[in-house]
Amino acid sequence: MKVLRFIVVAGMCTCTCFVTKAQDKVEGSMAVDVVSQYVWRGQELGNASIQPGLGISYKGLSLSAWGSVGLTSADDTKEFDLTLGYSAGGFNIGVTDYWFNAGLDGKNRYFRYNSHSTNHVFEGNIGYDFGCLSLQWYTNFAGNDGVNEDGDRAYSSYFEIGVPFSFVSCDWEAAVGAVPYATSFYGTSGFAVTELAIKATKEFSIGDKITVPVYMGVSANPCSQNCHFYAGFAFQL
Repeated sequence: MKVLRFIVVAGMCTCTCFVTKAQDKVEGSMAVDVVSQYVWRGQELGNASIQPGLGISYKGLSLSAWGSVGLTSADDTKEFDLTLGYSAGGFNIGVTDYWFNAGLDGKNRYFRYNSHSTNHVFEGNIGYDFGCLSLQWYTNFAGNDGVNEDGDRAYSSYFEIGVPFSFVSCDWEAAVGAVPYATSFYGTSGFAVTELAIKATKEFSIGDKITVPVYMGVSANPCSQNCHFYAGFAFQL
């Protein structure tokens, strides 16, 4: 945990240094998505939600923040994620700190990092985008991870294969995701395909300067036998 905190702090300091010394080379991004349903890796995590994102990057190194807040009820789960990543060509690697305000009998304070009573989940990921095909692997290594059938930390993992393509004036992406072994985090008792998904995106112009991507998707989970159809749009600033 101390090592992870050092990495995050070092990354933030590095990005701050870039901002102060090389303003013209640092890239920033802001976006706000509104979705009819929050679906993540074949799991339904919330109803209609607003999802802001903020990030800075420099020569492949990036630091980003992302959140989700439900719009239908004050009891909807709130999420706040921080990601430190690096990419070069098609290669990418990163560490994400996920935080949720629900669970653990109300012990949901953000700065609670106790290993057995935290709502943070720490995940590492590595992947490669070949252009016509992308491969991604994710593993939880600390925090509120799931357990395996023996009750031990599962180091819950998930891998995904994505294929982008264009069809009838839309940008599409098909994806297959699976969990390689038993974990309560994803609700699996062994290897299981947890997502079969397809998503279509099309950009619409508002005036001469504003473009709004609108997307719709279907995400089926053969393991839990659930299927979700969702839609959303994004404002990119």
